[in-house]
Order: sequence, then structure tokens, then C-alpha cells
Amino acid sequence: MTAQPLRVLIVDDEPLARARLRGLLEARADVQVAGEAADGQAALDACARLHPDLVLLDIAMPGIDGLDTARHLATLQPPPAVVFCTAYDEHALSAFEARALDYLVKPVRGERLEAALDKVRTFLAGRSHQRDDAPHAQARTHLCARLRGSLRMIPVDDIRYLQADEKYVAVHHARGEDLIEESLKALETEFGDRFVRIHRNCLVARSEIVELRRTPDGHVHAVLRNAAQSLEVSRRCLSQLRETLRHP
Repeated sequence: MTAQPLRVLIVDDEPLARARLRGLLEARADVQVAGEAADGQAALDACARLHPDLVLLDIAMPGIDGLDTARHLATLQPPPAVVFCTAYDEHALSAFEARALDYLVKPVRGERLEAALDKVRTFLAGRSHQRDDAPHAQARTHLCARLRGSLRMIPVDDIRYLQADEKYVAVHHARGEDLIEESLKALETEFGDRFVRIHRNCLVARSEIVELRRTPDGHVHAVLRNAAQSLEVSRRCLSQLRETLRHP
């Protein structure tokens, strides 16, 4: 039985670079170019629609760069394989920390691309039998929310608090509220220097907490800088929260 062609998304802000990669790929019968994108946001939207097997990804792009794009792609289920194609070789370590399978330096040579494609096929063939326990090497700068077939990027700097809501986490940020499919515990681990737990279902940006206020019924609430309502602090979290705020 003939193997399905490898579906590839090309991401680069330079049209000539995309055209060169497309030419190399279209010369192969075992590869299908699923689409192109010119920046990180467009790449995430395209992946949500097209579900490519592989993303050939530039690093230096306007807006969300390739490294941050790769970190977000790694959270998709299943994530596409990522191979970086860049004019600079100094990003190699960061590229592999972002879980890239390979790193190609422009101008990409045909034989080097072929070796990368072989590596991708081997990875995809064995992925269902492997566990992926590697933690993110670096905290993301954005969180990613799904919106009717596309993805919205939420700057972490804009997030005021995160609240668990059944299987989702509600992200309350400067532009409103979005739902993401990530666990509160994983977010606490990744962004522990930025957010503090005030309840088993809530993390708050440290910079947002103005004061802790006790209500007439004896409960303690966190008063936030940019929220109309205060948030309840659980008794279990109270002592650690006070210590954290006392020694930021």
C-alpha cells in the first residue's frame, strides 16, 4: 500500500524563501504542500484548519517569532513536527529546546531537506508508541485560545487571573475573557514567577493584587487592580499567599 504523502505547511515572512521551499517540496511525490503562512499567528491559524504533519518554520518573523510559535504548536493534540529553516545558526539550541526535530540553515539544500524529511517520518511513525514527558524549557509569552477554527494569542503580560472551569481554564485578560484547554496546575508550574494561587481553582497575577480584605462573614478576598469583583482566597492558600506578598 502506498504511504500517504507528508502534508507540509511552509512558514516564512519572505515570499522568495517560501517559493524556494515550495519548489523543493513539490519536486517530491511523497510530499504535499498543505499551505503557506507569512507569520506566527497565520501559522497557528493554518495549523488549526489544515492539520499538517510538518511545519517548516522560519525563526525571525514579525509579531510572534518562530520559537514562540513552535512552543504553541507543541500544545496542539497531536502536535505537528517542526523543522526550523533560518538564515541564522545561533538559534540552534533554542530551536531544539522548543522541540524542533531539525534545524536547516538557508539557503536550504535539497539533500539536507531530504534528511530532515526522513527524520520527520521516523518521528511520526514512532510517536504513538512514545511518551512525551519533556517539560517546556522556557515559559511562553502568549497563551493560545481556540476560536471557531482559528487561534487567538493572549499575551501573558495582559492576563489578570486564571480560573478553572470544568475541563477548561478561563483566562481573564485586558481585552476580555477566553477559554483554553490547559490545566491550572501546568500553568502554575510554567508561570509560577508571575501568578500566585489563591484558591484550588484560581491563579492571580501577583502584580494585580492590591490588598487582602476580610469580609464580615470571615472570608478573605483578594482585591485586584483591574477587576470589578474581588476573588475569594481559600484558607488553605492564605498563609502561603501572605508570605508571597510579604516577600515578592
